[in-house]
Amino acid sequence: MSNTRRLRIGVVGVGHLGKQHARVAASLEEAELVGVYDIKPEVRDSVAAELNTQAFSSLEELLSAVRAVTVAVPTTAHFEVASECMSSGVHVLVEKPLAATVEEARALIEASGRHSLTLQTGHVERFNPIVQASLSLIRDPLFIEGHRLSAFVGRSTDVDVILDLMIHDIDLALATVHSDVRSVEATGVPILSSNVDIANARILFSNGAVANLTASRVSKERLRKIRFFGRDSYVSIDCLAGKAEIYRKGVPVSSEGKGGAWEETEIAPGIVRRKIATGGEEPLRLEMESFVRCVLRGEKPAVDGTAGLRAMELALKVSEKIREGIETFSLSPDDGLGRE
Repeated sequence: MSNTRRLRIGVVGVGHLGKQHARVAASLEEAELVGVYDIKPEVRDSVAAELNTQAFSSLEELLSAVRAVTVAVPTTAHFEVASECMSSGVHVLVEKPLAATVEEARALIEASGRHSLTLQTGHVERFNPIVQASLSLIRDPLFIEGHRLSAFVGRSTDVDVILDLMIHDIDLALATVHSDVRSVEATGVPILSSNVDIANARILFSNGAVANLTASRVSKERLRKIRFFGRDSYVSIDCLAGKAEIYRKGVPVSSEGKGGAWEETEIAPGIVRRKIATGGEEPLRLEMESFVRCVLRGEKPAVDGTAGLRAMELALKVSEKIREGIETFSLSPDDGLGRE
């Protein structure tokens, strides 16, 4: 492919996640990794040397050399960095959450429209092949059950587990339940960081659908499973294993869905089970390929700024409910519990 057709791209913030962005960007067919920038000179120099690209000493220098960037800085800096990028006429893929506040997220969306630039939110689970293969089979779910657990690694503790992990399942719920949110109940506690590390949320939608989501970053096991229950179907997705099972009443599902190797069995009269397994395509690569295509072809991102804002608004509402519970609950030493 001619270099004139490749997108000149940079990565801002090359810590643990940003380094993966840079690695993928360096290998994309339709993109050229021009360089990286990080506020820590030793970090940017190390990543640049490893990937044989340029380490820029300032954000301004990087922006003058590229058409697009991915932003993987701490959440509190998303707005400042993404705003500067778009003010320089540069397209932006910003890691989730889109920003630290709703006001900042709305300002980024407004800026992308004002400058006619692509703004994509990095909800990478949307690009997981098993999720992509299963989403078209989910019809009007009435109940969603999600569990997203990971071990404590000390990263991303500038935000709580809702904005760190649960937001992925919030995004999937919003992508499949086409209704407004009526109410939110939530509970959670900080364990190993100063922010909430384990949380559960019950989200009620106006159409009666319910999402019950649990997230933890202090678990001994990794688990990323989400299940969707409808009137005549049940879809279970294992995001880590790349497998899904679909149970459908009365209607064969053979001709539906896309992607993955699958097998279908009638497990009872009128009840069909389909098993899907997908290959080892990296979700981050698919996400960045999609971003590059959107910029080069002027297409709308699958997860644009508005989708990122919706997920962030609901995630912040969950966090708010948890804070309210923590602030109002107290156990008095004189309440008589445990006494005869």
